[in-house]
Formats: sequence, C-alpha cells, structure tokens
Amino acid sequence: MRYAKLAGIERSISSHKLRHFLFTWLKKKNIDDAFIQPYSGHAKRDSLEIYSKLSLADAQDKYNDVIGDFPI
Repeated sequence: MRYAKLAGIERSISSHKLRHFLFTWLKKKNIDDAFIQPYSGHAKRDSLEIYSKLSLADAQDKYNDVIGDFPI
C-alpha cells in the first residue's frame, strides 16, 4: 500500500505489479529492450517478451487516471 499511496493510487498495488504495468507500458511505447532490461532485473532480453504479450486493455482506463501522478 505504501507504493500505491506514493503514486496517488487509492487501491493497494504491489511493487511487482506496478513494475509489470510500467514495463508493459514502455514496451507499448516502443522503448527498446536494451533500455528496459537494466531496470527490469531480467538477466536476458528474451525474458522481456512477456511484457509484449501482456494486455492492459482491462486496466487502461484506470491506468490513464493515475499515470499523471506517477512520481517519476
């Protein structure tokens, strides 16, 4: 909940889930894997493929509501 409060999100969200949302968003913005990998903690770029396959369709509206307050 601490991370959710810092980001202005009222519902509880784990840091792991927030990272998944962030990396999926970066992939959708066509950010190269070479730039994402150091922050992801994955040893191989192939591991980042999961973020290309994840869909934010169900969470997109809520995501758009809070991303403006993302503290970075």
